[in-house]
Amino acid sequence: METANQKFAKRLRAAMEKAGYEPKPAVLEREFNLRYWGKPMTLHGVRRWLLGESMPKQDKLETLAEWLIVTPQHLRFGEEIGKRIDKRRARWEEAIGYREREAFEAFINLPAPQRKIVKEVIFAFSQVVASAPEKSAASAKTGTRRRTRN
Repeated sequence: METANQKFAKRLRAAMEKAGYEPKPAVLEREFNLRYWGKPMTLHGVRRWLLGESMPKQDKLETLAEWLIVTPQHLRFGEEIGKRIDKRRARWEEAIGYREREAFEAFINLPAPQRKIVKEVIFAFSQVVASAPEKSAASAKTGTRRRTRN
């Protein structure tokens, strides 16, 4: 399994190639130090970035991103996390109608002790539904109830 540093190194090499540079330590050292106004990076330091042994600090990451015309977030995290977040956000947007939004607004406006009680009730219902046999879950979805004889 790849580490975060190794994934960063792959994205850095790909960004360098896309920008028309060879992903070599000497090229990275020269081009980076031309743009960075802090203490210059050594050949060994940038080599470690390209091999995935280390990751630059934020100020250096921003310099790399500006030079390579990519976002710092892309270099550091890639696109996967953004896609997962967008997918989850879209799921919420699709699944929640105006009634649910009204309920969430009412929930948010409750004092903390009442919010805690409401959360516990919701979690209790959720556990019951999750542990119920499929037949009970199906009847709960359709709104039908079983009749019991007294």
